[in-house]
Amino acid sequence: MKNENKKDNSLKNFFIKLISITIAIIVIINVSYNLIFAEKMEKIGFLLNLNSKENIELVKNKIRKELREGLEKEKILNKEDKQLLSEFYLKIKNEFREAE
Repeated sequence: MKNENKKDNSLKNFFIKLISITIAIIVIINVSYNLIFAEKMEKIGFLLNLNSKENIELVKNKIRKELREGLEKEKILNKEDKQLLSEFYLKIKNEFREAE
């Protein structure tokens, strides 16, 4: 009788621990999904819906805002960017000369 009670208690403890661990894993997965992936999935969904008129308008407004902020700055480009754009411009200019 005592042996059966010990087995029942140990089996009961095992299932309690198993259920507790399972719930903890589910909670951890849910929290990590919400913290890490939900925001990124929302942004990906926004990009995939760029064909809707409202999303196109949001992107246009964002570009306009960034352009305005860039124009308010005294210098838009840093030294390295200026050098890269200058070299790129000269290269394109030479290619157009060759095309003529």
